[in-house]
Amino acid sequence: MENSIIFPNLHITLDNVGKTFSIGGFTIAFYGVIIAIGMLVGVSFILKESKRVGLNEDTILDMALITIIVGVIGARLYYVAFSWDSYKDNLLSIFNIRQGGLAIYGGVLAGILTVFIFTKVKSLSFLKVLDVAIFGVVIGQIFGRWGNFFNREAFGQYSDGLFAMLLPIDAIRSQSDVTAEMLAHLVEINGTTFISVHPTFLYESLWNLGLLIIMLASRKGKKFDGQIFFTYLAGYGAGRFWIEGLRTDQLKIWGSNMAVSQCLAALLVVLGCGLFIYFLKINQPEKE
Repeated sequence: MENSIIFPNLHITLDNVGKTFSIGGFTIAFYGVIIAIGMLVGVSFILKESKRVGLNEDTILDMALITIIVGVIGARLYYVAFSWDSYKDNLLSIFNIRQGGLAIYGGVLAGILTVFIFTKVKSLSFLKVLDVAIFGVVIGQIFGRWGNFFNREAFGQYSDGLFAMLLPIDAIRSQSDVTAEMLAHLVEINGTTFISVHPTFLYESLWNLGLLIIMLASRKGKKFDGQIFFTYLAGYGAGRFWIEGLRTDQLKIWGSNMAVSQCLAALLVVLGCGLFIYFLKINQPEKE
Protein backbone atom coordinates (compact mmCIF):
# COMPACT_ATOMS: atom_id res chain seq x y z
CA MET A 1 0.00 0.00 0.00
CA GLU A 2 3.01 2.32 0.31
CA ASN A 3 2.70 3.25 -3.39
CA SER A 4 -1.08 3.49 -3.49
CA ILE A 5 -3.10 6.64 -4.14
CA ILE A 6 -6.76 6.34 -3.24
CA PHE A 7 -9.86 8.42 -3.94
CA PRO A 8 -12.15 6.69 -1.42
CA ASN A 9 -15.36 8.60 -2.13
CA LEU A 10 -14.96 8.01 -5.87
CA HIS A 11 -14.15 4.34 -5.19
CA ILE A 12 -10.86 4.60 -7.09
CA THR A 13 -7.72 2.84 -5.86
CA LEU A 14 -4.49 3.20 -7.82
CA ASP A 15 -1.88 0.67 -6.73
CA ASN A 16 1.85 0.85 -7.36
CA VAL A 17 1.97 4.47 -8.49
CA GLY A 18 5.72 4.98 -8.62
CA LYS A 19 7.63 8.24 -8.71
CA THR A 20 10.31 6.90 -11.07
CA PHE A 21 11.09 4.11 -13.49
CA SER A 22 14.33 2.70 -14.87
CA ILE A 23 15.55 2.17 -18.42
CA GLY A 24 18.96 0.63 -19.01
CA GLY A 25 20.08 1.43 -15.48
CA PHE A 26 18.97 5.06 -15.67
CA THR A 27 16.35 6.27 -13.23
CA ILE A 28 13.79 8.57 -14.80
CA ALA A 29 11.22 10.59 -12.86
CA PHE A 30 7.62 10.49 -14.03
CA TYR A 31 7.47 14.20 -13.19
CA GLY A 32 10.09 14.99 -15.81
CA VAL A 33 8.46 12.75 -18.42
CA ILE A 34 5.08 14.44 -17.92
CA ILE A 35 6.62 17.91 -18.12
CA ALA A 36 8.37 16.90 -21.35
CA ILE A 37 5.13 15.55 -22.82
CA GLY A 38 3.36 18.78 -21.91
CA MET A 39 6.07 20.80 -23.62
CA LEU A 40 5.92 18.67 -26.78
CA VAL A 41 2.14 18.87 -27.04
CA GLY A 42 2.21 22.60 -26.29
CA VAL A 43 4.87 23.36 -28.90
CA SER A 44 3.12 21.17 -31.49
CA PHE A 45 -0.10 23.10 -30.96
CA ILE A 46 1.43 26.56 -31.17
CA LEU A 47 3.19 25.61 -34.39
CA LYS A 48 -0.17 24.72 -35.92
CA GLU A 49 -1.73 27.85 -34.48
CA SER A 50 1.09 30.03 -35.81
CA LYS A 51 0.45 28.69 -39.30
CA ARG A 52 -3.27 29.42 -38.93
CA VAL A 53 -2.68 33.08 -38.04
CA GLY A 54 0.07 33.65 -40.60
CA LEU A 55 3.20 33.49 -38.47
CA ASN A 56 6.34 31.72 -39.66
CA GLU A 57 6.49 28.28 -38.03
CA ASP A 58 10.30 28.10 -37.97
CA THR A 59 10.49 31.47 -36.25
CA ILE A 60 7.92 30.42 -33.65
CA LEU A 61 9.75 27.14 -33.07
CA ASP A 62 13.00 29.02 -32.42
CA MET A 63 11.15 31.27 -29.99
CA ALA A 64 9.52 28.30 -28.24
CA LEU A 65 12.82 26.48 -27.68
CA ILE A 66 14.46 29.60 -26.23
CA THR A 67 11.42 30.38 -24.10
CA ILE A 68 11.29 26.87 -22.63
CA ILE A 69 14.92 27.07 -21.51
CA VAL A 70 14.55 30.55 -20.05
CA GLY A 71 11.21 29.58 -18.52
CA VAL A 72 12.72 26.65 -16.61
CA ILE A 73 15.48 28.92 -15.31
CA GLY A 74 12.89 31.52 -14.30
CA ALA A 75 10.75 28.92 -12.55
CA ARG A 76 13.75 27.75 -10.54
CA LEU A 77 14.93 31.25 -9.61
CA TYR A 78 11.43 32.23 -8.48
CA TYR A 79 11.18 29.17 -6.25
CA VAL A 80 14.64 29.68 -4.78
CA ALA A 81 13.99 33.38 -4.14
CA PHE A 82 10.92 32.63 -2.02
CA SER A 83 12.50 29.57 -0.34
CA TRP A 84 15.86 31.17 0.35
CA ASP A 85 16.22 29.71 3.85
CA SER A 86 16.37 26.25 2.29
CA TYR A 87 19.25 27.16 -0.02
CA LYS A 88 21.31 29.89 1.64
CA ASP A 89 23.56 27.44 3.48
CA ASN A 90 24.13 25.20 0.46
CA LEU A 91 24.19 27.31 -2.71
CA LEU A 92 25.10 24.36 -4.94
CA SER A 93 21.71 22.82 -4.13
CA ILE A 94 20.13 25.62 -6.19
CA PHE A 95 21.24 23.74 -9.29
CA ASN A 96 19.82 20.40 -8.17
CA ILE A 97 16.34 20.60 -9.69
CA ARG A 98 15.98 16.81 -9.46
CA GLN A 99 14.91 17.41 -5.86
CA GLY A 100 12.01 19.55 -7.08
CA GLY A 101 11.44 23.24 -6.74
CA LEU A 102 9.98 24.90 -9.84
CA ALA A 103 7.36 27.63 -9.59
CA ILE A 104 5.13 28.17 -12.60
CA TYR A 105 4.84 31.92 -12.04
CA GLY A 106 8.57 32.34 -12.45
CA GLY A 107 8.44 30.37 -15.68
CA VAL A 108 5.53 32.37 -17.06
CA LEU A 109 7.08 35.74 -16.19
CA ALA A 110 10.44 34.74 -17.67
CA GLY A 111 8.67 33.39 -20.74
CA ILE A 112 6.71 36.59 -21.33
CA LEU A 113 9.89 38.64 -21.06
CA THR A 114 11.62 36.31 -23.52
CA VAL A 115 8.77 36.61 -26.02
CA PHE A 116 8.85 40.39 -25.66
CA ILE A 117 12.57 40.56 -26.45
CA PHE A 118 12.29 37.99 -29.24
CA THR A 119 9.44 39.82 -30.97
CA LYS A 120 11.28 43.12 -30.76
CA VAL A 121 14.39 41.58 -32.35
CA LYS A 122 12.31 39.88 -35.07
CA SER A 123 10.01 42.90 -35.59
CA LEU A 124 6.89 40.88 -34.78
CA SER A 125 3.70 41.92 -33.01
CA PHE A 126 4.22 41.12 -29.32
CA LEU A 127 0.52 40.65 -28.55
CA LYS A 128 -0.18 38.63 -31.69
CA VAL A 129 2.63 36.23 -30.84
CA LEU A 130 1.50 36.04 -27.21
CA ASP A 131 -1.98 35.01 -28.35
CA VAL A 132 -0.33 32.00 -29.98
CA ALA A 133 2.36 31.22 -27.40
CA ILE A 134 -0.01 31.28 -24.42
CA PHE A 135 -1.70 28.13 -25.72
CA GLY A 136 1.57 26.30 -25.14
CA VAL A 137 1.67 27.58 -21.56
CA VAL A 138 -1.82 26.46 -20.59
CA ILE A 139 -1.39 23.07 -22.30
CA GLY A 140 1.90 22.60 -20.44
CA GLN A 141 0.14 23.41 -17.16
CA ILE A 142 -2.64 20.93 -17.82
CA PHE A 143 -0.08 18.14 -18.21
CA GLY A 144 2.44 19.44 -15.69
CA ARG A 145 0.13 19.26 -12.68
CA TRP A 146 -0.01 15.50 -13.08
CA GLY A 147 3.69 15.46 -12.33
CA ASN A 148 2.71 16.71 -8.86
CA PHE A 149 0.39 13.72 -8.60
CA PHE A 150 3.25 11.26 -9.10
CA ASN A 151 5.48 13.23 -6.71
CA ARG A 152 2.81 13.35 -3.98
CA GLU A 153 3.20 17.12 -3.70
CA ALA A 154 1.29 20.39 -4.23
CA PHE A 155 -1.77 18.97 -2.48
CA GLY A 156 -4.28 20.84 -0.36
CA GLN A 157 -5.40 20.87 3.25
CA TYR A 158 -7.33 18.02 4.87
CA SER A 159 -10.50 17.00 3.06
CA ASP A 160 -13.04 14.20 3.30
CA GLY A 161 -15.14 15.51 0.42
CA LEU A 162 -16.08 13.84 -2.84
CA PHE A 163 -12.62 14.28 -4.42
CA ALA A 164 -10.62 13.58 -1.24
CA MET A 165 -7.30 11.88 -2.00
CA LEU A 166 -5.49 9.50 0.33
CA LEU A 167 -1.69 9.58 0.22
CA PRO A 168 0.66 7.38 2.29
CA ILE A 169 2.24 9.78 4.74
CA ASP A 170 5.67 8.20 4.27
CA ALA A 171 5.51 8.86 0.50
CA ILE A 172 5.03 12.64 0.82
CA ARG A 173 7.90 14.52 -0.85
CA SER A 174 8.10 17.09 1.95
CA GLN A 175 6.83 16.29 5.43
CA SER A 176 6.59 20.02 6.12
CA ASP A 177 3.50 20.04 3.90
CA VAL A 178 1.66 17.75 6.33
CA THR A 179 -0.47 19.83 8.70
CA ALA A 180 -1.83 19.24 12.19
CA GLU A 181 -5.34 18.87 10.77
CA MET A 182 -4.16 16.09 8.47
CA LEU A 183 -2.45 14.35 11.38
CA ALA A 184 -5.68 14.57 13.37
CA HIS A 185 -7.52 12.66 10.62
CA LEU A 186 -5.08 9.92 9.66
CA VAL A 187 -6.49 6.85 7.91
CA GLU A 188 -5.09 3.35 8.47
CA ILE A 189 -5.47 0.84 5.64
CA ASN A 190 -3.77 -2.57 5.79
CA GLY A 191 -1.04 -1.24 8.08
CA THR A 192 -0.31 1.87 5.96
CA THR A 193 -1.01 5.36 7.30
CA PHE A 194 -2.62 7.81 4.89
CA ILE A 195 -3.40 11.50 4.99
CA SER A 196 -6.63 12.71 3.35
CA VAL A 197 -6.24 15.88 1.29
CA HIS A 198 -7.63 18.08 -1.46
CA PRO A 199 -6.15 16.96 -4.84
CA THR A 200 -5.28 20.50 -5.86
CA PHE A 201 -3.20 19.19 -8.76
CA LEU A 202 -6.45 17.80 -10.20
CA TYR A 203 -8.41 20.98 -9.51
CA GLU A 204 -5.86 23.10 -11.34
CA SER A 205 -5.44 20.69 -14.24
CA LEU A 206 -9.21 20.60 -14.82
CA TRP A 207 -9.52 24.36 -14.36
CA ASN A 208 -6.84 24.93 -16.98
CA LEU A 209 -8.55 22.46 -19.31
CA GLY A 210 -11.73 24.51 -19.03
CA LEU A 211 -9.73 27.68 -19.62
CA LEU A 212 -8.15 26.13 -22.73
CA ILE A 213 -11.61 25.35 -24.10
CA ILE A 214 -12.67 28.97 -23.57
CA MET A 215 -9.50 30.22 -25.27
CA LEU A 216 -10.05 27.90 -28.24
CA ALA A 217 -13.67 28.97 -28.56
CA SER A 218 -12.79 32.66 -28.60
CA ARG A 219 -9.77 32.65 -30.94
CA LYS A 220 -11.61 32.72 -34.29
CA GLY A 221 -13.83 35.63 -33.36
CA LYS A 222 -11.23 37.61 -31.44
CA LYS A 223 -11.52 41.37 -31.85
CA PHE A 224 -7.95 42.45 -31.07
CA ASP A 225 -4.43 41.09 -30.61
CA GLY A 226 -3.86 40.19 -26.98
CA GLN A 227 -7.42 39.00 -26.37
CA ILE A 228 -6.46 35.35 -25.86
CA PHE A 229 -3.53 36.30 -23.63
CA PHE A 230 -5.65 38.60 -21.46
CA THR A 231 -8.28 35.85 -21.18
CA TYR A 232 -5.57 33.52 -19.91
CA LEU A 233 -4.33 36.05 -17.35
CA ALA A 234 -7.78 36.60 -15.86
CA GLY A 235 -8.88 32.98 -16.08
CA TYR A 236 -5.73 31.41 -14.72
CA GLY A 237 -5.44 34.03 -11.99
CA ALA A 238 -9.01 33.40 -10.81
CA GLY A 239 -8.48 29.66 -10.60
CA ARG A 240 -5.06 29.85 -8.99
CA PHE A 241 -6.30 32.29 -6.35
CA TRP A 242 -8.78 29.87 -4.79
CA ILE A 243 -6.71 26.74 -5.40
CA GLU A 244 -3.62 28.29 -3.83
CA GLY A 245 -5.66 29.00 -0.72
CA LEU A 246 -6.12 25.25 -0.26
CA ARG A 247 -2.46 24.29 -0.62
CA THR A 248 -0.12 23.62 2.28
CA ASP A 249 3.15 24.29 0.44
CA GLN A 250 2.62 28.00 -0.18
CA LEU A 251 5.61 30.23 -0.83
CA LYS A 252 5.32 33.28 1.41
CA ILE A 253 6.24 36.89 0.76
CA TRP A 254 9.39 37.67 2.73
CA GLY A 255 8.65 38.61 6.34
CA SER A 256 4.92 37.98 6.04
CA ASN A 257 2.33 35.22 6.13
CA MET A 258 0.92 36.17 2.73
CA ALA A 259 1.07 33.59 -0.05
CA VAL A 260 2.95 35.17 -2.94
CA SER A 261 1.10 33.07 -5.52
CA GLN A 262 -2.28 34.25 -4.26
CA CYS A 263 -1.19 37.87 -4.42
CA LEU A 264 0.09 37.41 -7.96
CA ALA A 265 -3.09 35.55 -8.93
CA ALA A 266 -5.22 38.46 -7.77
CA LEU A 267 -2.98 40.85 -9.71
CA LEU A 268 -3.37 38.71 -12.85
CA VAL A 269 -7.16 38.87 -12.59
CA VAL A 270 -7.14 42.65 -12.25
CA LEU A 271 -4.53 43.06 -14.98
CA GLY A 272 -6.18 40.62 -17.37
CA CYS A 273 -9.67 42.10 -16.96
CA GLY A 274 -8.40 45.67 -17.12
CA LEU A 275 -6.37 45.12 -20.29
CA PHE A 276 -9.18 43.16 -21.90
CA ILE A 277 -11.67 45.98 -21.30
CA TYR A 278 -9.19 48.67 -22.37
CA PHE A 279 -8.22 46.99 -25.65
CA LEU A 280 -11.82 46.09 -26.39
CA LYS A 281 -12.79 49.73 -25.96
CA ILE A 282 -10.04 51.18 -28.15
CA ASN A 283 -10.75 48.61 -30.86
CA GLN A 284 -14.48 49.35 -31.07
CA PRO A 285 -15.48 50.51 -34.56
CA GLU A 286 -16.07 54.23 -34.70
CA LYS A 287 -19.67 55.33 -34.95
CA GLU A 288 -20.54 57.38 -38.00
